[in-house]
Amino acid sequence: MDDLKYCAVAGDDCDPLVARVYPAPPRSGRTAFQRDRERVVQSRAFRRLAGKTQVFTSRSSDHFRSRLTHTIEVAEIARAASSVLGLNEDLTETLALVHDIGHPPFGHAGERALDRCLQRHGRSFDHNLHALRIVEHFEQRYAAHRGLNLTLGAREGIIKHSRDYNPDEYAELQDYFLALRPPLEAQLIDLADEIAYLTADLDDGVESGLLEIGHTCENVRILGDCYRRIAERHPTAEDKYLFHEALQLMQNILTDDLIANTRANVKAVGAKSLEDIRRHPRRLALFSAEIETQRLEEKRYLYNTLYTCAPLEREHEKAEEVVTALFNFWIGDPEELPPGHFQDIEAEGLARVVADYIAGMTDSFILEQYALVKRAVRR
Repeated sequence: MDDLKYCAVAGDDCDPLVARVYPAPPRSGRTAFQRDRERVVQSRAFRRLAGKTQVFTSRSSDHFRSRLTHTIEVAEIARAASSVLGLNEDLTETLALVHDIGHPPFGHAGERALDRCLQRHGRSFDHNLHALRIVEHFEQRYAAHRGLNLTLGAREGIIKHSRDYNPDEYAELQDYFLALRPPLEAQLIDLADEIAYLTADLDDGVESGLLEIGHTCENVRILGDCYRRIAERHPTAEDKYLFHEALQLMQNILTDDLIANTRANVKAVGAKSLEDIRRHPRRLALFSAEIETQRLEEKRYLYNTLYTCAPLEREHEKAEEVVTALFNFWIGDPEELPPGHFQDIEAEGLARVVADYIAGMTDSFILEQYALVKRAVRR
């Protein structure tokens, strides 16, 4: 089977992408990116993903995805695609596992609220850049330095897997080849993320009762086609089992299309090396035009029927209330911050320090802090 090994990150000792800020002696039998993966998985930020929202803030079911279970699903898809394409599986898996550690509590609702709070102070919140701060600064696991001391390849992928940054606007990121595209291993992550949540959010939406199988199949063409194919094979099976198998088939179709189209794109532009991938003006890991149309159709359906439905909108409003109230509380009384955060104010500025503290919280912890602050304010 043809592969793209000539366009993959080498990951050997001569590859500049395996460089770390601080020297780390090699370990027999483990690649640099395997060690990155272990450092990520053993970090506190990774463990906290178990307590952070994926879609549903109030957990009425233990079966809904958390940010951690979503991350695991992304890693499975990304590694499978990377393997078929002949890319560096260790780097791909590491980037998948670390791609969401910068998310604050309450999912995208919490991120929007935190960004609005920071904008009042001339700042902004970007979960990719916050993830970089986590692995470079907040994680403290070593005696000689702060951070996880990840390779350059891992750190570049953290910030660039889902978007490009203008070099003129982000001078502080000049070490991460901002004028160039990221390697294919990083490009795959954003699409694996899409595949994972497009599948999982339909599953959780039906589990929650907010979506109905028949309506979903009627309005999401790719899923409806999959459901009919499964129903033809199992005409007497219950709807819920047909639906689950249809979701699996849809995920396979999306993944196979990503693999095939990425390979075709690389060959079409004549890319023969990682350098060619980097210098191409556009990303090459993409869905085909037909599948991209169906992906956008499903995304619109999820936005219109699930993400903005009344029950979730109430959860989003609560999330904004909690994040905003706590942000304002610590801005007004910074001495109430934990000592480890308070001491960073001079270097980072109060607004950034408060945002960093909030962003690291799980859903349950931020609600505890909110309750404590409300009681303190009443006194």
